[in-house]
Amino acid sequence: QNDARLSNKELAGIVGLAPSSCLERVRRLRAEKIILGSHARVDPSAVGVGLQAMIAVQLGRHSRDIVDRFYSHVVNLSSVVAVYHIAGRFDFLVHVAVKDANHLRDLALDSFTTRSEVEHIETSLIFQFEPQGGVPDYL
Repeated sequence: QNDARLSNKELAGIVGLAPSSCLERVRRLRAEKIILGSHARVDPSAVGVGLQAMIAVQLGRHSRDIVDRFYSHVVNLSSVVAVYHIAGRFDFLVHVAVKDANHLRDLALDSFTTRSEVEHIETSLIFQFEPQGGVPDYL
């Protein structure tokens, strides 16, 4: 999980398996949806991202249809990095990556506050973001 660029031969050596056995196990983990994919980390500034934020969203009502409709909308926005459906005061936390403050304002106004499902939003700027890979120590 920490390095998806490892070759099958390198991975087999690390876990102490023959390459053919390792390849079969990885194929099975993919087939069983345990391995969900591989990702590349990209420098945000290299692709025009100058600002990241968390948008906390409070819905006006909480039927499955309303929650599903909002979720379907937000996961398809190009500026969205991650969506968390949560419990508590807010219903969703949406991590967004945008060009600048004007882009963030436009996104909030055009893609969040105009939605009939949305009662209230609060936006928090992210000063530092470093995604962590791997499995937590407690697992």
